[in-house]
Amino acid sequence: MANVGTPDRPGNPDDGLGDGLGDGAGEPEPNSAWLSDLELADIRRRLPLLYVEAVPVRVDGLGVVTSVGVLLRANDVGQITRTLVSGRVMYGETLRDALFRHLEKDLGPMAFPQLPPSPVPFQVAEYFPIPGLSAFVDERQHAVSLAYVVPVTGTCEPRQDALELTWMTPAEASSPEVHAEMEGGRGTLLRAALASVGVLG
Repeated sequence: MANVGTPDRPGNPDDGLGDGLGDGAGEPEPNSAWLSDLELADIRRRLPLLYVEAVPVRVDGLGVVTSVGVLLRANDVGQITRTLVSGRVMYGETLRDALFRHLEKDLGPMAFPQLPPSPVPFQVAEYFPIPGLSAFVDERQHAVSLAYVVPVTGTCEPRQDALELTWMTPAEASSPEVHAEMEGGRGTLLRAALASVGVLG
């Protein structure tokens, strides 16, 4: 499997592509927080971008994680891979707002995520376009991602380009097989998420 990571996927509204915020051809509305294709490409060549990522979980009455949600989607080259909820933080947007927006975008409006009371992530992941600089790779850019474990209590219906949301036990989610299917080094991030809540198998 190609070692390609994409904290936000091509065609994602975060890229300013045909999401009703412009003419549908990559041009956002004036004065919006969205970027055109050319603006985003230029920024990616010059600056690291800030992202949030979330590992959706189900918890029992004692707050112990019982299930972990992992998204299934096709990547740019048509391979089926597993990934996490993720996306860019817009200019003027709080981390909590960005996290909620991406959870709702990827899991649907009835997921009812329970955002953490503190915006401190369990890990900061750095994605580089050059393999070997960190465990995380994104061919397009240098990105800094703040990663969170987020309990969800509602019904999850994946949207955007996700094919499905698979619920696994923590032991299944931490298996080498799942690790190998995660894109861009996110298997390492998933294992760190499980370790942060004490359920790494």
